[in-house]
Amino acid sequence: MKNVLNRVVPEGFTPFQGANALITSKQHKKLDPIVSTNTSKAVDSISRLFDLIPIKDSMTLSFHHHLRNGDHVLNMVIAEIKKRGLKNMVLAPTAIFPVHEPLVELIKNGQVTSIVTNYINGPVADTISIGHLSDMLIMDTHGGRPRAIESGELIIDVAFIATPTSDSMGNGNGIEGISACGTLGYTMSDLLYAKHRVVITDHLVDHVKKVDIDGKYVDYVIQVDRIGDPSGIVSGTTKPTRDPIQLKIARDTIKLIDELGFIKNGMSFQTGAGGTSLAVALDLKHKMMERNIKGSFASGGITGFLVDMLESHLFENLYDVQCFDLDAVKSYQNNPKHIAMSASTYGNPMDDPIVNKLDVVILGATEIDLDFNVNVTTDSSGYLIGGSGGHSDTAFGAKLTIITTNLTKSRTSMVKDHVTTITTPGESVDCLVTERGIVINPRRTDLLQQLKHSKLNIVTMTDLYQKAISMTGIPKPIKLSERAVGVVRYRDGSIIDTIFQVGGKTS
Repeated sequence: MKNVLNRVVPEGFTPFQGANALITSKQHKKLDPIVSTNTSKAVDSISRLFDLIPIKDSMTLSFHHHLRNGDHVLNMVIAEIKKRGLKNMVLAPTAIFPVHEPLVELIKNGQVTSIVTNYINGPVADTISIGHLSDMLIMDTHGGRPRAIESGELIIDVAFIATPTSDSMGNGNGIEGISACGTLGYTMSDLLYAKHRVVITDHLVDHVKKVDIDGKYVDYVIQVDRIGDPSGIVSGTTKPTRDPIQLKIARDTIKLIDELGFIKNGMSFQTGAGGTSLAVALDLKHKMMERNIKGSFASGGITGFLVDMLESHLFENLYDVQCFDLDAVKSYQNNPKHIAMSASTYGNPMDDPIVNKLDVVILGATEIDLDFNVNVTTDSSGYLIGGSGGHSDTAFGAKLTIITTNLTKSRTSMVKDHVTTITTPGESVDCLVTERGIVINPRRTDLLQQLKHSKLNIVTMTDLYQKAISMTGIPKPIKLSERAVGVVRYRDGSIIDTIFQVGGKTS
């Protein structure tokens, strides 16, 4: 396990103080899954469920984000919290999107006081950035979250599992029904280890074609009119960029991967859904087809573009923790080589995860600094705009981790003296590719040796920084409050940075 030194930790802060204690990697021990003893699982409404459990003040409720910005379930539950006047609730959704704006009111009035998540943007993120959350925001990684749940560090009282299709016993999947969203990988640790597990579906059937949610772990089943809008799952541009600068970055990235010898039979690969990332994947596709190369797998959140590579026989399998578009949903429905995996299988550092088997991962950056630390959690003003997701999980696990970004955007340098917030520690980052040069982390002396005679424009991070500030000038330091509003946790539970309040008044 890689050592990550704590950067800044709020004085006296311990995640889940009281009921849960921070468990280090050396103390990790997986708990036994909880099998349901309920024989009558049907509940006629969310309101009735609150009475039945019962759901009380200060409980921890979890959710997943496979419907992303089309999710309705979190909003249904917080409406019931609001109606009942419950207080000091802890929410643990895997991600929060603009659709979850109704949560803002509950944060401001003290009904929701703490949030544990892997990614957050939109109105809820802005509300927390300016200091309205009375307790702490805890930002985990996609792999760190199942580690925390399975070790008993994050204790979930009630898990709400949005399930596009279910039978009356809670056996379900994400491939049937009007809200089909594909794989349900982020639900699995909650399903196995939460005290109460609730399937919420809008498509109740007598027989489920494929069982991804095992009913033996489910305590309650609720049928509602609609769990969400699948069109909201689309992430990123879903098409390769046509921007000439980003196309140059993509071409140079493929040249770099090729010169380092990674484009070969059996290669494994992951990239995101942004335009530059998909342009890299397109160039990789052409190289693989030209050379008749077949990779072992592509992984992560899956796009239609990676589905196309699978169907072109360029990869043996896709390992999918969530579908990023409807083409990926259709592929998971029909192609047995498109394989679902849990978030734990994907990124849990205690379980020899898929990320540790990656050859190459392509990642983005909001900022990167002279020590190769990457920020995708906040913008340069300190406002929350995202989170690690699988960023630091894959950066650690892959043999070659490449960050791609324009050197400047909107007259702002993407290379900083120090990033505003560390999402991924620099020791996990191998290369940075910009339109004005490629930087290799000095730690990777092996890569530098391989590229000794390369015709690629290999520069130092200081060179890039100087080029950038000669164009943009040195930015004025931002002023942040001394009040901490959240922490960033590494995949092993280490706290690697603190998120501080930005401008605005709390109420």
